[in-house]
Parts: sequence; structure tokens; C-alpha cells
Amino acid sequence: MAIPEFIRNIRAKAGDVLLLMPGVVMVVFDEQGRILLNQRTDSGRWALISGIPDPGEQPAQAAVREILEETGVSAVVERVLSVFSNEPIVYPNGDHAQYLDIVLRCRAVGGEARVNDDESLDVRWFARDELPPLGPIALSRIELALTDQPTWFVPADPPAAG
Repeated sequence: MAIPEFIRNIRAKAGDVLLLMPGVVMVVFDEQGRILLNQRTDSGRWALISGIPDPGEQPAQAAVREILEETGVSAVVERVLSVFSNEPIVYPNGDHAQYLDIVLRCRAVGGEARVNDDESLDVRWFARDELPPLGPIALSRIELALTDQPTWFVPADPPAAG
């Protein structure tokens, strides 16, 4: 996965300490209801399209940009599905990160699904009953995108009585 220049600049000063990073994850549907996935270069696994907003970039704009950059598909954002803080991870180079993901339901409006950058080995549309192996978090995000549920988030504990 390409490291954005602004992250390289932060890492040059902060080293490999844990960084809380914004992320956008998109569940993209076409007019047949198929879901757009990419096979990631870094892991070889199939995944929902995702990325990091640039400084000053709104999440929806980052989503539209990332979908086009990674897959060649033009899309519009329809709604926020969830806001979710992932478990911290350690990259092979030793960098620590934790992503706060904004998950968005999107609709394709043009373009052709293809590998469009060096972050994907393959890009394809999948019918819901033909999905490749995906992790439980990705599957739950797809399920949420298929409902009219309100935006999902982990509820806060009630404040301590004082």
C-alpha cells in the first residue's frame, strides 16, 4: 500500500509510534447490486475499497477519489454506514497505526472496474452470493450496507455518577 507523503513526513518526526489515522472504507454497489472488491497487493486478500483522506479532504471526497484511483470506477457516496475504531496494527516496517474508519455506502456511476494502481492485484464486481473469502468486519459492513439501519457505532459507556 502506498504511504501518503504527509504520513511519511509525520513518520520522519514521530518514528514508529502508534498513530491514530483516519480511514475511509467503501461498500460500492453497481446497478445489478454487485459489490466492488480489490485483491490487495500487500496481503493478497480480497477487501472493500479503502484509503486515507488527504489533509483537508472531506471523507466523501476521499472515498470518491480512492475508488477512482484504485479501481477506475466513478462513484457517488450515498450515506454513512458506520464509524469504527479498529484494533491497533503493526506494519512489517515496525510502524504502529490504529485506524478510525468512516464506512460509506457508495453507488457506481461510471467507469470500468480494473486494476488502476499498484495497490491491487485484481479488481472485480461480485454478486453477494459469490463473494470471495472476506473477514467478519468486511462482511458485517456489507450486511449493514444492505439495510436501512441508522449509522452504526460502538456505544459509549454511561458517565460515572458523580
